[in-house]
This record gives sequence, structure tokens and C-alpha cells, in this order.
Amino acid sequence: MQKKVKVLFRHRSMEMGGVEKVILNLLNNLDRQKLDITLLVSLYQGELRDKIPAHINYVKMNKGKEDFSKNTLISNLQLVFRGLKIKFLEIFPKLTDRIYLGQQFDIEIASTYGDYHSVLRSANKNSKKIGWFHSDITFPKLQPAVPTILKHISQFDYFIFGSQQTKDIFTQTYPNFKLPENQVILNAIPIEEIKQKAEEFVPDFGTKDPVFVSVGRLHSRKGYKKLIEVHSQLIKNGFSHKIIIIGDGEEKENLENLAKKLGVSHSFILMGSLLNPYPYVKNADFFIMPSESEGWPLIIADTLILQKPILSTAVGGIPEMITHKENGYLMNYDTDEMYNAMKEFLTNTEIIKKIKKGLENSEKQFDNQKIFDAVENIIIKLAQK
Repeated sequence: MQKKVKVLFRHRSMEMGGVEKVILNLLNNLDRQKLDITLLVSLYQGELRDKIPAHINYVKMNKGKEDFSKNTLISNLQLVFRGLKIKFLEIFPKLTDRIYLGQQFDIEIASTYGDYHSVLRSANKNSKKIGWFHSDITFPKLQPAVPTILKHISQFDYFIFGSQQTKDIFTQTYPNFKLPENQVILNAIPIEEIKQKAEEFVPDFGTKDPVFVSVGRLHSRKGYKKLIEVHSQLIKNGFSHKIIIIGDGEEKENLENLAKKLGVSHSFILMGSLLNPYPYVKNADFFIMPSESEGWPLIIADTLILQKPILSTAVGGIPEMITHKENGYLMNYDTDEMYNAMKEFLTNTEIIKKIKKGLENSEKQFDNQKIFDAVENIIIKLAQK
């Protein structure tokens, strides 16, 4: 019997997000007969922290915020202590590997640029290192980190881009950069699971007006500030509708304050993070993604599976999934374009009919087994070198 390849995924935490869903999907579906997989998280934290499959060796370095004291003073002390411990272990990576792992791995994987440093500083110098990249390298707010990202990329043994667009932008921006051996691998979509979850309940939207739903972290690059402003203007101009945002993040308070200031708190609803957003996606009238920047967002693929008309900015890998006015509607990250596109969704029944027709065979574009096979082949071949 062939010896299993020992694989280590290093990641910060399992808070709800696209990368975390990708990790979870790989952990659930990579061949356990060929691969012996360990997941090491720096923080045992997030909505998905207890969703790791039982056959995975799951190593947690630090408690999550969920485990902190309810007493503010004590929880602040716990947070400080945790931060000091993380810094200490960053300085002495051999201690991290000895205390928490106690074994050597053939392959170590960084699923996002936030994990590059922890993988590359591994005490195991013999393991082959794989880096994943899902972002637009030209995104303005990413620029302070770009020199470090480029330095790290050059040190990987193999590199995976999450979409063709992500790779194209990278190679156009840095034509002379010597990439490691690399490949574009799209994210897998758990098609049947999404369909089943979407049927778990029927949400009460509390309105007869058309409903747009969006799912994403409340981060400045997600475009929700612009969406509130456009929503407010449409309401003022007599185009009644409701918007529901599912997700959490550092922009929540700012968005709540803006919605209150513009008088739309009753129609622009921030629901927070949900483990199962799919009934909302399935039962809303439309899905909207107003992002300034994206990689290859899983939620767009999920929404295509549920055959819901999508209005999205044409960023990242989204145009690889959506053909304008055929199975969705694409716009630029621009206030006037967003206004006109939302107005068209609210008033033009013919374009919605056409898009719904184009969505009927959406799942045919997603070949999960091909994706899992590609990842497995990279891991096994790399381990043999």
C-alpha cells in the first residue's frame, strides 16, 4: 500500500468567509486514502471552527474569543496574553512545531496571503510549500502589503491562483516576476448541500417590496457603503425595495450609522453572520454584490446554483461565471451604474425573465471532482520531488 502524503494546512481561524469555505470543502473531499491531513489554526475561533471533519487532525494553538470570559476586564487580559503568546511563537517557530505538531509534513499549504508567513517560516525546511492567491494584486488597499506578498510568493515551491482573472492581472502587472510553478484552480462548490440547506426554512422578509440579498464580510472593499447610498436614492425616487446583508465585520457600526443617517434603517437590514444564508438567497428576488474587489467569490457560484438573478460588479473572477444579461448582470464599481442597474432589476421584467432562463443549467459549469483531482495531483507530485 502506498504511503500517505502528510499535508499541513496552516490558517489563522475559521471565521465565516470564502477562503474558510474553500478550506472546509478541501478537507471534506480530498482523498483520505492518499492524504493524511492536519489543520493547524492559530486561533480556535469563528463560525466554522466546529465544522472540521472528524478524520482531520485538528490542532488549535490558542483559544478563540468565544472561549474568553464574559467579564470585560478578564477578557481584555486574556486577549493581551494571547497576543503576547502569538508574538512569542512567531519569533520561535521551532517551538510552535514541537509543541503543537510533533511531526514532519511532506506538504505545507497557505490558503491565503495572510498565511504565507506562517508556512514559509515553518521549522520543517524539507516540506514542500504551496501558496494560494485569491485577490486582485492591483487593489489599492492591498498595496502596502504587496512587496511582502511578492517576496513570499517567490519562495513557494508551487503556487495556485483562485481564478484566471487573478492570474492574468498578476502577470500583466508584474510581467517580469518569476512565478514558481503554478496553476489556476477554481473553488469547488458543494452543489447538493447548498440546495438542501436552501430548503431548510422560508424566511419572512416582512415586506411585499422586492428584496435584494447580499452575503459577505462587512469590509470596506465589499462596497456596502456605496450600496446604502444608492439604496437611499432609489427609495427617495420612488423605487421601493428592501436590502438584506448577511455577514459581519469591522464596518458594521459605520454602516449602521450611515443607514440611520440616511433614514433607511428599516429597509437596509444588517442581519449579522449566519451559518446558513441560503434560504435568504433562494427566497429573495435578487442577489447583489457591490464589491470594489473580489477573487473568485464562492457566494456567486452558490447563487448561480440556486438560480437567483445576480447583479454584481465585474471584478475578480466574477466575469468568468457571469455573462452580462445572459445569466446575470454586470456593472462597474460606480454609483450611477449601480443605481441604473438596480433600477433596471426593479422595473424591467423582460431582462429578469431572460436572466432566469439563462440560469436554468447553471450547475453544469462546476466540475468539483476535476478540482479535487487537480489539487491532489499537485500535492502528490510535489511530495515525490
